[in-house]
Amino acid sequence: MTSVPAAVLGATGYVGGELLRLIATHPVFDLVAAVSESRAGGRVMDTFPHLGSAFDDLQFAAHDAWLDRIPAASPLALFSAAPHGASAAMIATVLEQANDRGIDVRIVDVSADFRYRDAAAYEAVYGAAHGAPGLLGDFVCAVPEHLAGTDTQHVAHPGCFATAILLAAVPLLRSGVVSPELFVTGITGSTGSGRTPQQGTHHPERHSNLYAYKALAHRHAPEIVNLAEAASGTRASVNFVPHSGPFARGIFATVQAKATGNADASQLRDAFESLYADTPFVRIVDGSPKLKNVVASNIAEIGIAVAGDTVVAMSAIDNLVKGAAGGAMQWMNRLFGQPDAAGLAGIPPGWT
Repeated sequence: MTSVPAAVLGATGYVGGELLRLIATHPVFDLVAAVSESRAGGRVMDTFPHLGSAFDDLQFAAHDAWLDRIPAASPLALFSAAPHGASAAMIATVLEQANDRGIDVRIVDVSADFRYRDAAAYEAVYGAAHGAPGLLGDFVCAVPEHLAGTDTQHVAHPGCFATAILLAAVPLLRSGVVSPELFVTGITGSTGSGRTPQQGTHHPERHSNLYAYKALAHRHAPEIVNLAEAASGTRASVNFVPHSGPFARGIFATVQAKATGNADASQLRDAFESLYADTPFVRIVDGSPKLKNVVASNIAEIGIAVAGDTVVAMSAIDNLVKGAAGGAMQWMNRLFGQPDAAGLAGIPPGWT
């Protein structure tokens, strides 16, 4: 395939920066616009110095000043890393303008705006009206490993916590050997709170600290319930307690369930390996997954443990890559007929 123009909305956040980094070395996608109203006209390398060698002269574009860079009747790979509640309206504007010029837009949204199929469900979780309810039916939401393909041109990537938990929970539910009540602990790095400083991510508060927040009330829980049911056929209750960890990148999730009969560790491992056999980024490991094995990569490590009637599945991912930009890139690769691993197969650094 010849090169495909790519653009990133909300390009100044941590996820936006990761998308720019991945596009920089992608074999097909060619960045034409890093969109940010707040920093329009500023150099990308001033916000992301580590991207200077790839984008030394590129400037951020305003929302109303970039689509004309795309030739009429051209394809466009559009990633949105805009904030929840803002992404939908921005996407709707792009689609309207692109349609007028015959541009074939395919979208992967990393915000929460298209993770629910109806506006009422979205409003119940986020407490605000949806920005483009007429587009909800045009998106599908799933972890790439749980949906072989889609007939839509647009995809919503699940949240970072949801990605880590679903990778561990769905094989358990599909196996049929556990009751549909899951007890989940997830620990996330500070980048999961976004670029804007706040008390929870302030270094003196977070350094050498560990604490739970929004116990049993995190807004990702309904999303996890819905997506787990879609991928496994079982509707489970999810008792989720998230934690803030004293590190920048990564999520470690532990999913516990009770077995309905005799639970066999090797049988469960077979269920996980069977589901993920043809996926390039999920590794089933002996013992516990480790964050240092996955940080800065699109890899997910999963470990399994069984004791009596208790079953545990553990998952480790990089929240910014597999949980956001990398998973989004997997989806965009598929939307343009590319292998999942295109632009994602680089060797990550060790000792991060």
